[in-house]
This record gives sequence, C-alpha cells and structure tokens, in this order.
Amino acid sequence: MNTRNISACINRAATWLLWLALLSLVPGCLSRPPLHTQTVAFDPPAGPAPKESARSERVVSIRSMRVAAPFEDRSLVYRVGEFSYESDPYAAFLVSPAESLRVPIRSWMRQSDLFRSVVEPGSALRPNTMAEITVVELYGDFRPDPAAVLTLRFVLLDSPEGIPGKLVFEQEYSRRVVLKDRNANALMTGWNEALNQILAQLGSDLRRLDSARGS
Repeated sequence: MNTRNISACINRAATWLLWLALLSLVPGCLSRPPLHTQTVAFDPPAGPAPKESARSERVVSIRSMRVAAPFEDRSLVYRVGEFSYESDPYAAFLVSPAESLRVPIRSWMRQSDLFRSVVEPGSALRPNTMAEITVVELYGDFRPDPAAVLTLRFVLLDSPEGIPGKLVFEQEYSRRVVLKDRNANALMTGWNEALNQILAQLGSDLRRLDSARGS
C-alpha cells in the first residue's frame, strides 16, 4: 500500500471516529431535562380591610394600570449595581405585571368598605370614581442587604356619568421589604408584603379623605 492510500485510510477512519463521537453525545443531550421558567404571581390581599358601619357610595373602575418601562416585561428584574439591572430569563410573572397587580388590588377594593362596588370591564354599571394606577418601581434589589422594592401611584377621579372629571386623590407609596434570600420565591414573598402594606396605607388615607369630606 502506497503512502497516498495509507493517508486516505487514516482520513476516513478519523472521519468515522468524529461522527461516532458526535452521535454518542446526542442521547445525552436529548435525555437532559429542559430548563423551565419559574412563574410567579401576586397573592390576594392578606385579609379584608376593616369594616365600618356605613359603606362608601364610591363605585370604582380601574381606568388604567400602567407599569414603568423598565419593569413592564414579564421577566423579573433585579438590581445588581448602582446603575445596573438584570432580567431573569428563568423567572417571570404568570401574566403581565400590570394584570398580576390588577387582580389583588381589585380584590382588595371589593373587600373594603371604602368602595360600594368595583366595576368590571364591560359592565353596564357606571362608576362614579375612576382609578389610575402606575407601577413606578417593581424590582428585587440584589445588592448587599437585598430587598423587594415596590412603588405604586394611585390617582382617583370623580367620574359623574362614567366620564373622568375632577382629581380627588393622588398619592405615591413606596415600600422596601428585606429579603431572606436572593431568589424569585423570596422576592415574591417580599412583594406581597409590600403590596399589603401599601394597600393598608391607601385605605387609611382614603378614610381620612372621606372623613374630611363629611365634616
């Protein structure tokens, strides 16, 4: 066998060995479990707001629920530096952040004596109050001393005949809840606590507003 034939045989053998090596990797790749995205959602409020003898005549509709651009995607956002933020590709809200917050806030309104009724989309009932809610901050601060950060702005408008009118209330609430761990579950627990604190403060402020109006 001449040198050319020996070289050709070696090349063919090397090619077959390479293919066999690649094929041997395929079953391992296919058998590896896929990475799944963890989905999270806000819980309903911890409990009903304190009831008073007389219920408000406020019939409310959530006119808008906006989320600031850095936090409007479903992926959870972590702050990792003074000016640095990261999105988690493996942890996300089950629905959009706006809808995820709208559900527990609407539930809290239904339970509270501050609202006679909460108008659902498409309802024939006309609201006399419209709420505009903005999510200003929604992130996990994963720097030293990690915390869940939530900031909400509430605007209430008189809406006679269902038409937005005079501004009657505007307030921004910010809460920072210390976290035990830097992960999605701990962050969600912190956000739920922050939301409960904000809604409790909102309730107190609206009661003071109603008392001032009635005096």
